[in-house]
Amino acid sequence: MASSALTGKLEADVEIKASPEQFHEMFAHKPHHVHHTCYDKIQGCDLHEGEWGKVGTIVHWSYVHDGKAKKAKEVVEAVDPDKNLVTFRVIEGDLMEEYKSFVITIQVSPKSEGSGSVVHWTLEYEKLHGGIAHPETLLQFVQDISKDIDAHLTQAS
Repeated sequence: MASSALTGKLEADVEIKASPEQFHEMFAHKPHHVHHTCYDKIQGCDLHEGEWGKVGTIVHWSYVHDGKAKKAKEVVEAVDPDKNLVTFRVIEGDLMEEYKSFVITIQVSPKSEGSGSVVHWTLEYEKLHGGIAHPETLLQFVQDISKDIDAHLTQAS
């Protein structure tokens, strides 16, 4: 990415109780189940093209962010089960009204001590112009989703 005031990168870590594999599986192979874990935030994820868990797959998200119903069409750019990593590039939707590019990477690692994992979110973006805010509220949104998914994955155990 070119270095300018328009490009940015936000990162956050969320500690969870679920294993890295459980959490990775949710975004890599079962994103259409995410709305079951946080229906107040995610209304759905539909397969538009390709197949779940494969690079090049296109998914369509319906979600509520900052109190507004929004949409995003994303292409899966990377899936690495060894690193529990998945990367999505937004190609259409509400975010494209403010950003020239927007890439979301989710990587889950085991905690260094004890059980559980750390979900590392990276949002990389280029704003269309300087009047657009950095997506801090979106970073908080994905952190909240992480906690909801974790609660869902660990409630049965």
